[in-house]
Amino acid sequence: MTTKQKAYIALGITSTVWGTTWVASRMAVQDTPALEVSAIRQGIAGILFTGFFLIKGAALPNWKQLKWLALMAVLLFVSANGFASVGLKYISSGLGALIAALYPLSVVMIERIFFKNTKITWYTLIGIVLVFYENAFHHHSEGYILGIVFSLIAMLSWSIGTILIARNKLKINPYYATGWQMLLGSMMLFALAFITGDSIAFNQIDPRTWFSISYLVGMGSIFAFVAFIYTMKHLEAPVAALYAYINPIVAILVGSVMVQEPLTINIIIGSAITLMGVYIVNHSLKKQQNALIEPID
Repeated sequence: MTTKQKAYIALGITSTVWGTTWVASRMAVQDTPALEVSAIRQGIAGILFTGFFLIKGAALPNWKQLKWLALMAVLLFVSANGFASVGLKYISSGLGALIAALYPLSVVMIERIFFKNTKITWYTLIGIVLVFYENAFHHHSEGYILGIVFSLIAMLSWSIGTILIARNKLKINPYYATGWQMLLGSMMLFALAFITGDSIAFNQIDPRTWFSISYLVGMGSIFAFVAFIYTMKHLEAPVAALYAYINPIVAILVGSVMVQEPLTINIIIGSAITLMGVYIVNHSLKKQQNALIEPID
């Protein structure tokens, strides 16, 4: 088997597993406080990541690095992952994954508002309206809007965090840094859960929730993450990024089977239109960026 074939297999693993983690997260937060679930997940994964590098002789982060890692922990693992978990208490896993997939659109909106140099396609807007409209009629709980708000905040926080990471010039292994971000984020999430009273004793956590957390750590935070790194190394960036468009589809299909989430023709059509719109927006951005760096004859 060639390296490229292995990379495509890794892409399939990343796309599938990260899609199922949305369903696992929703199952975990139904009986256990969402912030606590996220804190436990990130804490275990963070210990495993940092432990691996420390055993290999990695040095502890210095004060400057620690401050940066703490900021990234707030954006990526407290606000993004933590709030996304809270959102899943009130909305379907498929809708949560679909909102997360709007990341490229959030970048475009920032460009549109502050620089007025990009356009938002009508495909995306129609898709969003269809999906939210259809889901609203299947979620009559008072927390539906709250779930949408938390999920949107999580998506925007992830967008800001990834933009800042791209500009980061600190000399630290990015995977080692991820482990520290998880650890620091876990501490903050535990503190936030304690302050808000949104926590329970570990011995009160249902065994099914522990199983979901184990899946999130082992398959989502470690196995799929390693597979993702492999795809980024051996596939072109646009191909490796296809996982972001497959995740919501997997989440919607698996969620309909595992937790009986609604799956209607409007949800299917709306999701497809939304993802197509996001893809078009992302593709147009890359064309604009390529045009900017092309040499002038």
